[in-house]
Amino acid sequence: MAKQKKDPSEKLGLGNLLVWNSRQISTSVYVLMAGFLMAYCTDTLGINPALISIIMVASKLLDGVTDAFAGFIVDRTKTKWGKARPYELFIFLMWICTWLMFSCPTGLSEVLKCVWIFIMYSLVNAVAYTFLNANQNVYLVRAFKGNQIVKLTSYSSVITMLASVIFNIAFPILMATYATSARGWSLLVGCFAIAMGAIGILRFIFVKEKYDVDAEKTEESLKISDAVAVIKGNKYILILAFMGLLFNFVTNMGTQVYYYTWIVGNVGLMSIASAVQIIAIPLAFVFPPLLKKISVVKLMFIGFIISGIGYALNFVAVANVPLLAVAAVLTGAGTIPGSMLIALAILECAEYNEWKGLHRMEGTMSSIVSLAKKVGAALGSAGLGVMLAAVGYDGNLSVQSDGTLLGIRLLFSVVPMVLYIVVAVSLTGYFKLDKQMPQIKEENEKKRALAVAQAKQEESEQ
Repeated sequence: MAKQKKDPSEKLGLGNLLVWNSRQISTSVYVLMAGFLMAYCTDTLGINPALISIIMVASKLLDGVTDAFAGFIVDRTKTKWGKARPYELFIFLMWICTWLMFSCPTGLSEVLKCVWIFIMYSLVNAVAYTFLNANQNVYLVRAFKGNQIVKLTSYSSVITMLASVIFNIAFPILMATYATSARGWSLLVGCFAIAMGAIGILRFIFVKEKYDVDAEKTEESLKISDAVAVIKGNKYILILAFMGLLFNFVTNMGTQVYYYTWIVGNVGLMSIASAVQIIAIPLAFVFPPLLKKISVVKLMFIGFIISGIGYALNFVAVANVPLLAVAAVLTGAGTIPGSMLIALAILECAEYNEWKGLHRMEGTMSSIVSLAKKVGAALGSAGLGVMLAAVGYDGNLSVQSDGTLLGIRLLFSVVPMVLYIVVAVSLTGYFKLDKQMPQIKEENEKKRALAVAQAKQEESEQ
């Protein structure tokens, strides 16, 4: 019996996997580092946490303006480097401004410190990070095809989660050792900025756009009304956006620093909880075969339920580090589908757009989800600041009140548990598209084949 040849689209290669995820590693580290901004501002700069919350919310209002146009701009872009690839250069702006954000002059007044943080935070999130998110899926479908995309999206979680775990192990230790002053913060973040900028640019250098898709052929006819039509006519992308908002709300609350400082009594022990999350990394290898039996969104649904259980365990654990480690495994494993496979769900929404007679607009939809995620991140950080201020948290005190300690415990357990249950319930609204997707993809393929045949016929008649 002759050996069946493998479809070239099934092959990915370790090199492709690594260079594609180089930028993803870089941006993931930034997201994790941004979670320490509240602690830096309150404990090092001495800024009132409520003011930092206002800054983050105000910045996200600006971010909303740029997000509304970034995806649309990417969808219309056409250069010799490609449609999405040029926007990878924004990685440099992101890390330069991140370093400056954690290098605020201590001699400034509280007002000027707030202005400094606002400008840098906005440049990172409203400009650099916005375009890096907007180009992601547009770049993906033009650099890879077929099952490469499924494998790439699935296996990417191994690399990015490993990088996140390493960061979560190393950074608290380094922070406790070196970030004991404003100068220490600047040097520490500066070292990360140089390393992550160098890593992040590798995708631009080595990954080229090679394939045409439907969106490429319609780019010149795109109008603002087309973006509005996507928002009005595709409820499924709104479900994904809602998921992204609450997900990032939870992951950007930055409660861990305060929890391990005041409840556990040793911020360095954060590294233990982060280290054990390595156990969950092999789950990513299960995704490609599993996705042949169960949909992306159903995997997300199950994941958020598991994470919710993990957060419930946090409340029970209190200062029990082994139990906190078990909870960390559950919360980490549960969020893998939601964080790593959302690109596949967005591409499904693009298929739905095409099926409904709309433009695919991967960039625009990525921006919609990106906006929701960044608003969630800002609200998460702001929510923590408001809560800490409401219960009387003071970074200058050596002992916090019982009310403050209870608030920190709730923010580390019950609040994220409830929010993840809400996310899981909202995802059930996506299940209808799951059932339709095989039919949608089949009909879209027939339409494309017919369009190609008609184009060839018209060409031959001329």
